[in-house]
Order: sequence, then structure tokens, then C-alpha cells
Amino acid sequence: MVRKPAVAGQFYPGSEKELGRMIESCFKHPLGPGKIPDTSGTERNIKGLVVPHAGYMYSGPIAAHGYSALYEDGGPEVVVLVGPAHRGYAAGPASVDKRDYETPLGKVEVDRELVAKMAKEPIMVDELAHQGEHSLEVQIPFLQYLFEDIKIVPVLINKQDYETSRDVGKVIRDTIEGKDTVVIASTDFSHYVRKDVAEKTDRLAIDPILKNDPKGLYQAVRSNNISMCGYGPVIAMMVATEYQECKLLKYGTSGDISPMRDVVGYASLICR
Repeated sequence: MVRKPAVAGQFYPGSEKELGRMIESCFKHPLGPGKIPDTSGTERNIKGLVVPHAGYMYSGPIAAHGYSALYEDGGPEVVVLVGPAHRGYAAGPASVDKRDYETPLGKVEVDRELVAKMAKEPIMVDELAHQGEHSLEVQIPFLQYLFEDIKIVPVLINKQDYETSRDVGKVIRDTIEGKDTVVIASTDFSHYVRKDVAEKTDRLAIDPILKNDPKGLYQAVRSNNISMCGYGPVIAMMVATEYQECKLLKYGTSGDISPMRDVVGYASLICR
């Protein structure tokens, strides 16, 4: 009942000590929050996050903004992680995994009660879909580093049409009602375009997130051919949390880390 790490040593360091140092460097990085968060709140109001899922070298400092804000807000009991399925192993439109997740920092427990309740159309239990997927796995070390006792529910969306993404969000919303939860949507934005193009087109996707307009996000991505890999998970988070306000904490690209002609866009947003 344990999912072993699939991308340790690739997307993030494979040893406990090196991984801890890498996470700390993400917080302290010039593109990051600038410091490791040291004060945790008691009255939580963050309902959802949007964070990237590339290798820590590139997207880790941007992701650190979201996790710093979450820590300062106060840790939830359960985090619902929603990401896109990249590997093509999924049998259905969306899936949940009932296994605990393991990283070099140890194991994080899956809330199997919520998993059982969440396994309804269009979500099915499908361990194979999660086996090699990185979009959820790379979020877990940040959670482990900041929170001693937290449970997760890992959800992958394979079919990112609007109806499926919306329906996944509705299932999550109904399942977590009355629970102390945060829904984290895992996505990168534009892929392998010029930096100026990424910055311009990614703003077209970020604006409807700020307005909690899930249909607007879908239309922006489709009509502008934005190569945002996890728009479905973001739509699901928007529907599930029904947040009142959203703030862009940080936007950046892989070109901000290392000079390159074609870049990938990353953003951290918090939704209350």
C-alpha cells in the first residue's frame, strides 16, 4: 500500500539530506520568498493553491511562494492534490490512488476514507495511472518539509475537457465538505515558447483564475493555444473550492533560472 518515488533523483534530489537542502534553497532563492517560513497561523483561510511541477531547479522557487503562504496560513488536516496525467497509463478520465506516498523524506499518509468517497464518476481508483506520474509527487516533499502530520488525497485528471474537469471539481467539493482541506492544483503554464510569448499568453490564463472563472480559463487556453498542461486540475480546484479571491504570488519562467531561447512558464497563486 505504498507508492514508491518515481522521480527522486530526477525532478528533485534522491537523498533525504540533499532534498532538505534543496527545498531550503528554493525558499531562499532570489526568485523564491527569500526565507524559510517560520511562523504558522492558526486561523486558516486559504482554500486552494496553484503551483508548478517541473524540476525543483527550475520551478521550485516559484512553488515555494505558494507553500510559504500555506504554512503561514496554518496547515490543513488534508491536502487534495490534483494534477494532470502525463504518462498515458490512465484507464479513465480521472483517477485517485489509495496508497501512501513515499519520498526520501519518508511516507505521507493517504486519507483512505476520503479516497473511498471520492471514487465516483468520473473518478476511479487506478494505481497504474499514478505509478510514474510526477505532477503530484513533486508537491509532497514541500508538504513533508513544512508539516509534520498531514494527509493527502492524490487525484489525476487524464481527460481535460471542461465537463470532466468541472465534474471532478464537483466530486471533490462534495467529498471535502465540512473537512479541513486545501486543494492544490499542479500545473505548468506555457511550454517551450519564447519568454516574451510565455509571459503574454500565460497572463491570458492567469486572469480568469484570479476571477474564479473556470469556463473562462478553459476558453482562454483553447482559443489561444496555450500549452498549459494542467488547466483541467486548475478548473477542478476552482469548482471545488468556490473561492472568493485569488492572488498571484509569483510568476517566472525557466529562462529566469538559466538562459534559454524557449522557456516554460510557472506561477504560484493562493485562493481564499
